[in-house]
Amino acid sequence: MTEHPRISLSPDVLAGKPVIRGTRIAVEFVIGLLADGWAEADILTNYPNVTHDDVIACLAYARDTLSAEKVYPSAA
Repeated sequence: MTEHPRISLSPDVLAGKPVIRGTRIAVEFVIGLLADGWAEADILTNYPNVTHDDVIACLAYARDTLSAEKVYPSAA
């Protein structure tokens, strides 16, 4: 998978979930906010330690993770 310098994975932080480097804000959380209709400006206002580049890194991480996922349709 592609390296994401703004994203960190450490077993000591949020049980190893990918987070924005230097924070405890999970990629999953940021993607969830966007999925719930939050605008990037809302995220940046409510989470001042998060930058535009961090949001883009979360999206890129999610894209790369999904593109590496293997899906096997059921024969049902």
